[in-house]
Amino acid sequence: MMEQKCLPEVSIFKCVKCTKTYSITSGHLGCLCGGLLEVNHDWTLFSLAEKLEHYKLHPSGVWRFKPLIHPEMPDKDIVTRGEGYTRLYSASRRILEFAGCNNLQFKHEGENPTGSFKDRGMTVGISEAKRLGIHTVVCASTGNTSASLAAYASYAGINATVILPKGKIAFGKLAQALAYGANVYTVEGIFDDAMQQVIDLAVKDGSYLLNSVNPWRIEGQKTIIFELLEKLNWESPDWIVVPAGNLGNTSAFGKALNEAYKLELITEIPRLAAVQAKGANPFVKLWKGGIFTPEPNPQTLATAINIGNPVSHSKALEALRFTKGVATSVTDQLILDSKAMIDRSGIGCEPASAATLAGIKKLVEEGIILPSEKVVAILTGHLLKDPQIVVDYHQNQLENIEAKYANRVKSYNN
Repeated sequence: MMEQKCLPEVSIFKCVKCTKTYSITSGHLGCLCGGLLEVNHDWTLFSLAEKLEHYKLHPSGVWRFKPLIHPEMPDKDIVTRGEGYTRLYSASRRILEFAGCNNLQFKHEGENPTGSFKDRGMTVGISEAKRLGIHTVVCASTGNTSASLAAYASYAGINATVILPKGKIAFGKLAQALAYGANVYTVEGIFDDAMQQVIDLAVKDGSYLLNSVNPWRIEGQKTIIFELLEKLNWESPDWIVVPAGNLGNTSAFGKALNEAYKLELITEIPRLAAVQAKGANPFVKLWKGGIFTPEPNPQTLATAINIGNPVSHSKALEALRFTKGVATSVTDQLILDSKAMIDRSGIGCEPASAATLAGIKKLVEEGIILPSEKVVAILTGHLLKDPQIVVDYHQNQLENIEAKYANRVKSYNN
């Protein structure tokens, strides 16, 4: 009887801390050393150009790049709602004057099916859960992840459980998780308390964890960059600016740019700018001081980035180092003023998204971003994710916030 040869795996998990590797079928989502895992692909094992051409017309803007994110995913297991293919908008003259720059575009991830960039990672995460025969998926969330998990799990016929910090979730996001049928629980405290509960739950009953600690989520979120670069004819902008909460996107962007450069899809590497709210900025402190200390009581009106202990901080730090990027923080006042500018331009976004414009304005004023440089800002969520804060801002009803660009409701006297 002939001995069967073990074929090399196209994709493996690799620890970013100790470099130990695991099979993607191992069930590991974290390394035994405590480090985070990332997916490494060996594209020499197949014709990448041929594969990319094959998926070029895929109805999903994520699975359009299947050979770059999950080459071995069976097509029958793909769970998609047509995510991706989000548009690129040129900034209005008013926004350019506000930011102090001359060449600014917005890539609007709020155009995804559930209204945020989370759908890009979730289509890959839920598809992997289906491939593995998983029956229950779980996440902790400040809102957008729960909405996306609930939608994609329901669509795939998989049970979903989400744990949220009580009283700290915008109703637009909570409504989605409830509507899509997830089992919704709340805990006292902040997102980090919810995250610990989810980790404990996953260990206890074997539920599949789909926060950004799951490396497949990062693979899906990479496609924001691939899609952006393709739209720009693979000519890199000078800067890509992104809101920074749990730091999954910052990590994904760094990984995507590294891979695009190694594959010779681009010749210049854009610089990343990760923007946090001043009241929730442990990553900025790590970037500046070299020591990571969780923020025990993060406070920002931009609830999507109100995270004090971002799980992907080590990956995100490497992403900034690789791209010669920066991390900065901005006030809630500047975030909401920036949001008013984006909204008034007819594009619209949730508060955390507007941290990008706020960060650009600050970095231009500091001389870090030059007015002549080409900048792309990522808007991560839809305007209607948090409608209450919109109304409160324009009615000047937010504590410690001056509604500088308010569009107040007025009485009509005939």
